[in-house]
Amino acid sequence: MATLRGLQQPELSKKLFKLIKSENHVIGSYENASRERASVATQLSEWGESTGDESVSEISDKLGVLLSELGEQENNFAENLEEYRSTLKQIRNTESSVQPSRDHKAKVSDELQKLKYKDPQNVKMAQLEQELVRAEAENLVAEAQLTNITRQKLKEAYDIHFAAVIERAEKQVILARHGRRLLNLLDDTPMVPGDARPSFDGALPARQILNDAEDELRQWQASLEPVPSSAGLQKNLMPAGDGANGQAGFRQGTPPQLTSAAHGGSQFGGTASTDNLYGASGDDEIHPAHRKGQYNDSPSGRAVSGSSGTQATPYPVSEADSHAALV
Repeated sequence: MATLRGLQQPELSKKLFKLIKSENHVIGSYENASRERASVATQLSEWGESTGDESVSEISDKLGVLLSELGEQENNFAENLEEYRSTLKQIRNTESSVQPSRDHKAKVSDELQKLKYKDPQNVKMAQLEQELVRAEAENLVAEAQLTNITRQKLKEAYDIHFAAVIERAEKQVILARHGRRLLNLLDDTPMVPGDARPSFDGALPARQILNDAEDELRQWQASLEPVPSSAGLQKNLMPAGDGANGQAGFRQGTPPQLTSAAHGGSQFGGTASTDNLYGASGDDEIHPAHRKGQYNDSPSGRAVSGSSGTQATPYPVSEADSHAALV
C-alpha cells in the first residue's frame, strides 16, 4: 500500500515523499530502542537480586533505573522527530498542489505550439494564447508560494531536529555521569576465601544519586543559538505587508521546550507532554503515541496550539494526492 501511494505521488513531491517515509522507519527504530533499553534495565535489576550479593543487588537496581530513563530519552527523541517529519510534510503537500499548475501550463503551451504548426490561422489560436497567459500567471504565483514555504519549513523542520538531538545528548550525559557515581559505591576489593564482605552502607548515597539525577533532568534547559526567521507569510503563503514581516516563524532567543515522555512523563516524574504533536488528520504513518495535538513554529520558543497545523495549498489536489497527503 505504501509503495502504491508512492507511485501515485506527483513527480514534484516524490523525492520528499520518500525521505519522509524513510524518517518514519528511523522513528520506529528509536522507539524500538527505547523498549529494548527498558527491558535490559529490568533484566539487570533482576539479575543483581539473584546474585545474593547485597551490594551488587542494590547497585544494579539503581543502575536499572538510570538505564530505564535512558530508554525514555530515546522515546522522547522519537516524539520530537515526528514533529520534524510533520513539518516536512507541509513542503511535500505544497509540492503536490503545485504540480497541476505546472502540468496545465505545459499542456496549454504544447497545444498552442501544435496548432501553430498545423493551422496558424485557426480561430482557437487567440483563445489558447489567452489561456496560456492565465496559466503562466497562475503558475508564477504557485511557484512563488512553493519557494516561500520550502525555505520557511525546511529551516523550521531542521531547527526542531537539531534541537531534539541536543536535548537527547545533554540528558544522556546527565544520566551517564550519575551512573558513574553509582559505580563508585561498589567496593571491588578482592577478598580472601573464607572472609566475609562488610555490609553495604551505600544505600542512602545511591538513593541520593538518583535524586540528584532527577533534579538535574527536571532543571535542564536548552541553551541554543537562535534560528531566526524573516518568513512572515500570510495564509496564502505570500509575504506579509510592511510592518508584518517580523519574526513570524521562529521566536528568536528563547530556548526550545521539546516534548517530555509520551506515556505519562519521565521515569523520574518529569512533566508529561500535555498535547502530543501532530494535528494531521488521519495520518496512518504517525505512531500512535503522537496523534493528539500540534506544536507551532520552531523549537525556539514553541507553544502548544490547538490549530490543526495543516498547511494551505495553493491549488486543489486530486483524490490520489489528497490521500497521499495523509501519509
